[in-house]
Amino acid sequence: MGNDLPKQYLPLAGQPMIAHALATLCDCAEISTVFVVLAPGDTLFHGYDWSRFGEKLQTLYCGGESRSESVLNGLLASELEPDEWVLVHDAARPCLTRNDLDKLIAEVRDDEVGGILAVPVADTLKRDDGHGRIQRTEGREQLWQAQTPQMFRVELLTQALQQAGSFTDDASAIEALGLKPRLVASESGNLKVTFPQDVLLAELLLSKQGK
Repeated sequence: MGNDLPKQYLPLAGQPMIAHALATLCDCAEISTVFVVLAPGDTLFHGYDWSRFGEKLQTLYCGGESRSESVLNGLLASELEPDEWVLVHDAARPCLTRNDLDKLIAEVRDDEVGGILAVPVADTLKRDDGHGRIQRTEGREQLWQAQTPQMFRVELLTQALQQAGSFTDDASAIEALGLKPRLVASESGNLKVTFPQDVLLAELLLSKQGK
């Protein structure tokens, strides 16, 4: 992002980026606790006023070197029951809507494996040859772009992360066990802020949501 401030704290529509996702999650009655997994040396989070979220918001200073390690550390530190559902969400996805969140919970809560929010790939995909030229065109049929939240039982996700090692998302760890998570179609607006230009797009999306 080209900024010294960690991405989750960058200002977005008048608030730190992470505040928008926390507001959506904390507002959901189906969710009992929202854990924020922070780096052990994080000194920024408590510099903001989170009092509006009450005791539902809990901090865990146990973040690891990778996403997978942070999620696993958070699961172990949360002391949740093995059969409880947990939703893992990216702080850099501030535009999650209640509609998508409710849809994920409704469609996955009775699933044996769990599932994720995702959108079917619409663009033509090109594979790079390693030198900035097209090697070939990849078929986009049956391809989906993974989003978050990703929803799994505590025990299953913990086991998957302990056995599978480092992955870029939680569903990949579940897949490594030979299981097939459910795909729940979501809105394309649930973007992950990755590049500086994404901040403006996120603000436009939040404005349409009335935030």
